[in-house]
Amino acid sequence: MSDQPATPVASDFMTTHVEVVTPDMHLSDVIHFLLKHHVSNAPVVELKDGKKILQGFITEHDCLCALSDEVFFGFPSPPQTARTIMTAHPICITPHTELFSIVSVFNSHKLRHLPVVENGHLLGIVSRHDILKEMDEYYKKNLHHQDHERMLRDTSQTLNLRFTIDRDHE
Repeated sequence: MSDQPATPVASDFMTTHVEVVTPDMHLSDVIHFLLKHHVSNAPVVELKDGKKILQGFITEHDCLCALSDEVFFGFPSPPQTARTIMTAHPICITPHTELFSIVSVFNSHKLRHLPVVENGHLLGIVSRHDILKEMDEYYKKNLHHQDHERMLRDTSQTLNLRFTIDRDHE
């Protein structure tokens, strides 16, 4: 059997320019931010010593729920902010997480984006689009060179990710 090709890791294809919001942004400002930047979600970060420290993750769904509650039930006191509606301690990956492990996390948790974090610092983000593109490139580049040999892998690490996630900042 031929040698297995090197499997890409998150740092090979993550987006490093990430639009972020701060925990104290009001709900209306978060909604405006998402619409302005044409993004469906954003990491919530605090800047500390020039580094983005991940506090949570906020989505269009979070905003829609909070906004509809506000409109239906009246304005809450205190007003809603990114901190009050975000998902704290989101599922994260590291820059060294390999492609098939990331696919497993996406498939198991039905996520659209994953923050890439190291020591609590936000380094980037990986989307389902990024993963689909990378898997397609991996398939085109590597599988046709194997003369249809079946690749055998140690799947224990990848399969374990379906049930446990290392949350870097907990």
